[in-house]
Amino acid sequence: MSEDRVVSRDCPATVVPSGESCTIPKGAMVQITHRLGGNFTVMWAMGMARITGANADAIGEEVAEQISKENVGQAEVTGPPDENALWDALRSVYDPEIPVNIVDLGLVYSLQVQPQNESGTYDIQILMTLTAPGCGMGPAIAADAESRINQIAGVGETHAELVWDPPWNQDMISEVGKMELGLI
Repeated sequence: MSEDRVVSRDCPATVVPSGESCTIPKGAMVQITHRLGGNFTVMWAMGMARITGANADAIGEEVAEQISKENVGQAEVTGPPDENALWDALRSVYDPEIPVNIVDLGLVYSLQVQPQNESGTYDIQILMTLTAPGCGMGPAIAADAESRINQIAGVGETHAELVWDPPWNQDMISEVGKMELGLI
């Protein structure tokens, strides 16, 4: 279900898969190939790019609302963050080339809630990988993961670390992910 759009203003984007920053100029024709996790993957004359939800207006889409603990009414919480909420937040993060979230794709190796810190919040440590070590989108995907986790009540700081051991392979994809990709 791809859609052609004309870019209404110069639009910052990220080249996929290199991860380099670029600007898609006003008037360029793009084809939206994915709308996943609040971001958009587009094809244009120069190849594939990812446009963040904050720049969605440039392609005629609604700008994603920036969610914070305060505007969801969860600024104060007692106890550690809900582990299911943490995993659900990670399920809203996507590799821009693959229409499966990073959890079901098998990219998240661990999620650890650290002991309560001095500010009364809990820091989160994520160990994750990519489908290929040379993928330049790694920092963008890790930043998306951190951003989503940071929206959860009770979370202090989040650090997503990219690791390469064990190397990712298709056996790490969940049954749900395999079904979404048509592998089973």
